Amino acid sequence: MDRRLLILACGMFAIGTDSFVVAGVLPQVSASLRVPVALAGQMVTLYALSYALLSPVIAAAAAQWPRKRLLLTGLAVFVLANVITALAPSIGLVLGSRLLAGIGAAMFSPTATATGASLVPPEQRGRALAIVIAGLSSATALGAPLGTFIGGWLDWRATMWFVAAVGAVAAMGVTWRLRDIPTAPAVSLERRLAPLGNTPVLLTLLTTWLVYTGLFLTYTYIGLTFDRATGGDARVLAGLLLLWGVAATVGNLAAGRLTDRFGSRRIINAAIAIVALDFALLPWTSASLATAAPALVVWGMCGWGLLVPQQHRLISIAPVAAPVLLGLNATAIYIGVSMSGVIGGAAITWFDRHTLGLVGAAFITVGFFVAECAYQRISQPHGQSTKAAPGS
Repeated sequence: MDRRLLILACGMFAIGTDSFVVAGVLPQVSASLRVPVALAGQMVTLYALSYALLSPVIAAAAAQWPRKRLLLTGLAVFVLANVITALAPSIGLVLGSRLLAGIGAAMFSPTATATGASLVPPEQRGRALAIVIAGLSSATALGAPLGTFIGGWLDWRATMWFVAAVGAVAAMGVTWRLRDIPTAPAVSLERRLAPLGNTPVLLTLLTTWLVYTGLFLTYTYIGLTFDRATGGDARVLAGLLLLWGVAATVGNLAAGRLTDRFGSRRIINAAIAIVALDFALLPWTSASLATAAPALVVWGMCGWGLLVPQQHRLISIAPVAAPVLLGLNATAIYIGVSMSGVIGGAAITWFDRHTLGLVGAAFITVGFFVAECAYQRISQPHGQSTKAAPGS
């Protein structure tokens, strides 16, 4: 295995940890800065929104930049933003720094995956991408729980220093280990967005947005939603997040085999239906540790298990546009994450915080019907220009 891939994975680990760890320390941020939790939750919104909206723009605008320079610039911005967050005395500066961190992530993440693929022969690209992306998925299993534990042990600012440190380590690795990296051919922003004109693609991306909005509007405020199970103890919450992350990793790996065997439609529909029911029951299952743990396992396995069949469906629609489609799918996820902070914040203002699962279930249920509409359009003989694989 090319060790340079581990450097890129380390950077993705920092990006992923920054995405997921804030939810675990929101109550501390709220108390420390003396602001409502709903306002503190916009830390997640601004980070995800800047990442989602700027990823395709930066990829097009900086297409001629040497990849090493773009990777280092992204990590430098990312680390600086997290240092500002750790030192910020007010919520305004905290929110501004989260916007800046998202910009750094938008510069690094797409470049890292493209770089990983370019470092190996074509027949090894799948494994190379898996290693780089494993940094992101492992953040759910290790980074977020560890950051939450650090926040409970010390405080939330220590968590942000931890994220900045991981990003700095990745930057040093890029500096020392990555040398000549070929610049990718330029792809205009118009070309990157062209697949949105394909109805099955648009419906599939809408499914991603709806489901992940529902999932993350609960995750963003998980400390509040599960406070009856954790007793307000950050260490217990860290343990639950670790369980959730391990389940997410298992679900993601299992989904690949199941999708190959049964096709994407069955796995998509089953995952969405199960997690919708799981969320509908959260007002009751989140009341105790004994029921919260299995609820989080189901959530992790089905929520993250949806990614593979969704990507499989997109690739089956237009194989030649696979890189662009997967980038748009990631954008749809992060737009959902960004909106989840706003929607969840409004929901806990209007309703009991323990009912957030019901709001999430509503979004996920709508996503189920949109997913089925996507399949029906894909199945039409003239539904798209490229014939999709059976079961897509």
